[in-house]
Amino acid sequence: MAARTDTRSEAEGLAPPVIRTPDQRLRIFVSSTLRELAPERRSARAAIERLHLAPVMFELGARPHPPRELYRAYLQQSHVFVGLYWERYGWVAPGEAVSGLEDEYNLAPTLPKLIYIKEPAESRDAGLTALLARIRDTDNASFKYFSTPEELGELIEADLATMLAETFERSLEPAAPAKSIEVAAEETGVLPHPLSELVGREREVDSLVTALTRERGRLLTLTGPGGIGKSRLAIDVGNRVGTDFPGGVWFVDLSTVYDAALVPTAIAQSLGVRNAGDGPLMDKITTALANRKALLVIDNFEQVLDAATTLSALLAAAPELTMLVTSRTLLRVSGERTFEVGPLGLPALTRRTDVASVLASASAALFVERARAVKPDFEVTAENVEDVARICIALEGVPLALELAAARIRILPPATLIDRLDRGLALLAGGARDLPARQQTLRSTIEWSTQLLREDELLLLEQLGIFAGGFSLEAAEDVCVTPSGPRVLDLLETLVDSSLVRQQDRGERPFFTILATVREYALEKLADRGQLEEAGRRHANYYLRESRHAKRMLDGSRQADWVARLADERDNLRAAERFWLDHREWASAAEFAWNLYLYWWIGGHLGEVRVWMDEVLESGDELPDLTRAQALYFTGAITFWQDREERIVPGLTESARLFHAQHDRSGEAFALVSLALAVLSAPEPDMAVAEADLEKGVDLFRQAGDRWGEAMAFVTRGRVALMRQDLDGALACFTESLALTKLQRDDLGTAIALHHLGWVNLLRGDPATASAAFDESLAISARLGHVEGVAYGLEGFVGIAAASQDADRAGRLLGASESLRQQTGLYNARSFSFHEQAVQPIIDGPAAAVFERARAEGHDLSLEEAVSLALPAAVVRQRARTNMVDAN
Repeated sequence: MAARTDTRSEAEGLAPPVIRTPDQRLRIFVSSTLRELAPERRSARAAIERLHLAPVMFELGARPHPPRELYRAYLQQSHVFVGLYWERYGWVAPGEAVSGLEDEYNLAPTLPKLIYIKEPAESRDAGLTALLARIRDTDNASFKYFSTPEELGELIEADLATMLAETFERSLEPAAPAKSIEVAAEETGVLPHPLSELVGREREVDSLVTALTRERGRLLTLTGPGGIGKSRLAIDVGNRVGTDFPGGVWFVDLSTVYDAALVPTAIAQSLGVRNAGDGPLMDKITTALANRKALLVIDNFEQVLDAATTLSALLAAAPELTMLVTSRTLLRVSGERTFEVGPLGLPALTRRTDVASVLASASAALFVERARAVKPDFEVTAENVEDVARICIALEGVPLALELAAARIRILPPATLIDRLDRGLALLAGGARDLPARQQTLRSTIEWSTQLLREDELLLLEQLGIFAGGFSLEAAEDVCVTPSGPRVLDLLETLVDSSLVRQQDRGERPFFTILATVREYALEKLADRGQLEEAGRRHANYYLRESRHAKRMLDGSRQADWVARLADERDNLRAAERFWLDHREWASAAEFAWNLYLYWWIGGHLGEVRVWMDEVLESGDELPDLTRAQALYFTGAITFWQDREERIVPGLTESARLFHAQHDRSGEAFALVSLALAVLSAPEPDMAVAEADLEKGVDLFRQAGDRWGEAMAFVTRGRVALMRQDLDGALACFTESLALTKLQRDDLGTAIALHHLGWVNLLRGDPATASAAFDESLAISARLGHVEGVAYGLEGFVGIAAASQDADRAGRLLGASESLRQQTGLYNARSFSFHEQAVQPIIDGPAAAVFERARAEGHDLSLEEAVSLALPAAVVRQRARTNMVDAN
């Protein structure tokens, strides 16, 4: 979960295969020229997605020759190479011996290769003919011909399925190395891994590494103007010191946070601490960090300086914690050490300026590297060396300014570029005089860059500033208004090429980000046009419509995909909700929260939702009945075991009544089921009232056709049966719930039903059936990224181990579960597990010392190690073999 080097012990025997998550699926790199085979590429993509694999393609912008660094990085992250060839060999860049098409093949020597050639071919390029001949002569590639896109899709789907089956069978051989379980995590503070090397900062990196690891400075602030390279430097240092912080190196991005009160939320999100609304978030964070030697890399702190005391409080509560903070200004708290990040070194202009001396300067080295990313044949020569030096000097060595200027080298030679820069910066020099000198340079460079855009491209850039954290292509196309004619995609390509917008790989969907400094500029210009409010409303409306679509998708077969998709958009989701709240449009605020209920639950965000809905209820405005019903549900159902008589039971009772008045059967049923849970949590539960509410809830869910709700109601009815010691009745309820979730192909509901089936079978004296149920439930929760489900799964296996009197295994698993709950803030949540009573005989018996020692050791297991320890290898092998047969 953290950006660290985990020391994972190998499980005895064969460990289970990797469980991959929506953003960690097997990646299939598809190589082809983009001037032909468009239908075939669409067919290939569809075939790959049908197998729930991730296609890696260069569809966006359809560049005939993407930068070599880009497709090299994509290849490094891919697992299978698929080559599609017909007649064209592709463009050969100046100074290169082969086309990008052949270069992609050459850069993937170790990947399994599936090669498909379209026939007939009337005029195949000589270069492609030679490449195909070379491929035929190797023995590491499958080689097939096709004639239609449909035939290609069938071939790819069949070949990939066969390849995966063969790979899996090889993994079952006794000599195969053990593999670890990869657990999905919606929020992680993993440090970004830039595609390019850090240039010209060797001295700074060495000094900072020393300060963090040898001098043990616990709060180190990197200061400097925007665009000077603070974030890039901090990320590189964080990656360098990972082994010195066994508790993890975590990246906290505050670029979209402007309220100091939300800093704990951002830190919790990075640490994976869930805000379930069951206790103060700061308490959860300090508990998670209390005994860990960890490093927080906190970026863009200048916009939340009032939260500096929050950092001081965390440092005081966690004595092994260290923080590396980037900020344009000092934090001014005790214990702060500062490091000013200056510009890159400049070349010297002399009477006889030579190439070697100019390239020896850090600013010129960065400029040339970024220039070659867009123009691979760019060289510094005796003819242009003075112009290159003057560019670096004019931009004062500010890295972001150099990158923005270098992006123009593809169409402007250095002499023209410096001439335009000289005129542009001189023209802009009169503005923004209240900014520091280098900030003026960067701002002027950004403005100069935008002056090179067409009006429609500039309008798009300004509107993109409304997005928080990043945006998908679909969102940009919906939210941004462009003049008739050019598509957003066409305009966006220019902004990417100009380095004003950056493209990221997010699995199946193109995803984009804007640097904080560029976003600030864009929002300011949007406000100057008087369009900020209008753009904000289009943004909020888009995500409200998305939430309505997500509501339908989150309880079905694409649940994991949509959880990952919404996780990418979480900053935009918060921004949309904030828009509705700030504009006192309570109905939209409540509906938006209600539509995404399952996402908030799985991601551990219900605590935030409760705060939002408290704001709705405390507004003093007259609320529509449905809005009040939804808000009351969130404020009551999240913590139904707290303040039952004073607030929860009356609130949920009113929520059910209001839902009923609006003829919202599902809403009423949810409120009734939560009300039953609250009643059951009382010191003296009223079983008759709870059962009546549950019976009515099940009936309402059936009338509404809400299978997911019905399945959850059956789980609750099964728990009532367990309280009555009716094991057969509980088994029937949990079995019915599982049948409903399987029918829906709902992962979360399936995991919950299986967990309860595991316990009822264990209580019935059938540990083998119980183990199989816990196994599948834990694996699903790990794949889904439902950390609470993973904790429950580990506790289920605690019960299995305790039943067989395996004190060591029971202790290790319990320690791992306790550690997971502490580190993710789930320790206060109402528990739906029976492990405490299962281990009590061990605690009271002669093996207590063995159990407690193992329990302490379990606290040190990584999450992946704990899951690998829990899952029985034999069951995993059988399940995986069955899944592979189903896939084929």
